[in-house]
Amino acid sequence: MTSAAFARPPGVRRRLAAFLYRHPRLQLRLLLAAPLAWVVVAYVGSLAVLFANAFWRLDSFTGKVVFEPTLDNFVTLFSTAVYRTLALRTVGMAVLVTATCIALAFPIAYYMARIASRRVRGLLVVAVLMPLWASYLVKVYAWRTMLLGHGVINWALAPFGLHGPGTGEVAIWLVFTYLWLPYMVLPIYAGLERIPGSLLEASSDLGARAGFTFRRVVLPLVLPAVVAGSIFTFSLTLGDYITPQLVSNTKLLGNAIYDALGVPNLPLAAAIASIPVVVIVAYLLVARRLGAFESL
Repeated sequence: MTSAAFARPPGVRRRLAAFLYRHPRLQLRLLLAAPLAWVVVAYVGSLAVLFANAFWRLDSFTGKVVFEPTLDNFVTLFSTAVYRTLALRTVGMAVLVTATCIALAFPIAYYMARIASRRVRGLLVVAVLMPLWASYLVKVYAWRTMLLGHGVINWALAPFGLHGPGTGEVAIWLVFTYLWLPYMVLPIYAGLERIPGSLLEASSDLGARAGFTFRRVVLPLVLPAVVAGSIFTFSLTLGDYITPQLVSNTKLLGNAIYDALGVPNLPLAAAIASIPVVVIVAYLLVARRLGAFESL
C-alpha cells in the first residue's frame, strides 16, 4: 500500500480556504462585512436616529419628548430669523475658510512637489504634518491667548497704531484657516506630484507661457485634488462649535445645536443638525462629479 492511501482527508479549515481561494469575490465580501456592518450600524444608524428625532416634539409643560410626527421644529427653523442668520453665517464661513486655505496651500504644495529638493520636501512634509500632532484644544487656546487684548498680535501691531481682530468673525476665520490648512496642503501636494513633468515641458516647448500652462494644464489636472481638500476644510468648518465658543462671541450652527442640547431640546437640536448634514451631502455630490474621491 502506498503512503497516499493513509493520507488524511483535508480538514474543514483547509477545505474552506480552498473554497475561498476559488471565489475571491466572496472572500472580499466576507472580509469587508464586519467594517461595513459597523459603518451601517454606527454611522448610518446614528444619522437615521438623528433625522427621526427631528420629527418629534418637546412638550413644553413636562419637558419630555413626545413621539408624535410633526414638522414644528423645521417650521421653527425656517420662520426664525436667528437660525437663518446662523445658517448663512456658517456656510459663508466654511466657504471663506476653504477659499483661504486653497490660496495659501497651493503655493506651498507647488513648491513642495515641483521645486524643493527631496530632502527639503521631506522637511516640509513634516512641517505641514507637525501641527496635526498637537491637541486641537491646545492650538485653539494658543490662538485665544494671542487674540486677547494683551496678546502677541495686539503687541506686534501696537507700534503701527493698529489693533488685532479681537473676538469677532475674523478671529474665527483665522483660527479655522490655521487648523484646517494641512488638510488642504496634502491633497494638493499629492495631486501636483502625480502630474508628469513631461506635460509641463511639452507645454513650454510649444511656446506656452507659465500662466497659460498653469491655467490649461496644471489647474485642470489638480482640480480634483483641490476639491478633495475642500471636502475636509468645508465639512470641518461647517460642524465645528468649539473654536467659535473659545475664541469669539460670534455663534455658528454648531453652537446653536450645543445650546439646544443644553436646554435640553433634542428634537430641535436634531432639526438644526440636519442643516449641515444636508449641505455637506450636496457638497459631496458635487465633489464626486468633479472626481475628488479619486484624489483622497
